[in-house]
Amino acid sequence: MAAAIILGFVISLVYMRTTKKAGYSPSFTITLIMLPVIISIIILLVGNNVARAFSLAGAFSLIRFRSAPGEPKDIAYVFFTLAVGLCCGMGYIGYAVIFTICLSLVMLILDATKFAMPKTKAMNLKIIVPEDLNYEGIFDEVLNKYSSNYHIETIRTRDFGALFELNYSIQLLEGANQKQLIDELRCRNGNLNITLTLNAQNEKVYV
Repeated sequence: MAAAIILGFVISLVYMRTTKKAGYSPSFTITLIMLPVIISIIILLVGNNVARAFSLAGAFSLIRFRSAPGEPKDIAYVFFTLAVGLCCGMGYIGYAVIFTICLSLVMLILDATKFAMPKTKAMNLKIIVPEDLNYEGIFDEVLNKYSSNYHIETIRTRDFGALFELNYSIQLLEGANQKQLIDELRCRNGNLNITLTLNAQNEKVYV
């Protein structure tokens, strides 16, 4: 149990380090410390008793997860702690330590090198234009300057046809200045409202 607590604490620290920029849930980091201990206790209780194993499986089948599904990386950390707990419960402390050190180093290296991180950021752009403005192609020059790819998704009228609302999906270039982008767009839409928000799918990769 002591080994499971220590290794769970190490995994929790690695998780906080690799998700520092995106933000993490304090309750989830505590869960990563508790899981190895819980699993090791279960393995110790079950032992080689088949009947006890089936009774514990029936008891745990009544439990329902009430939290929202996490990201793939969070699920991987859960399996990480489960594997460490299994090793500790079966008495393979050395394997658990080696496994924790190796996988923690891999996670830290991937985070430091920003492996598989996209060079662009998916954003949603909403531009309001007056009804007397010919909006076709008027923003292409600005969007080509600040994004690698963009396309218009919807066009709809507002305020009884007095305004048009253009909704774009754009891939913002890395390091692009969002304020300059909005300022240049404002010069072309008559200084009406412009909204730039993070794409929902993109937000899931980086939380």
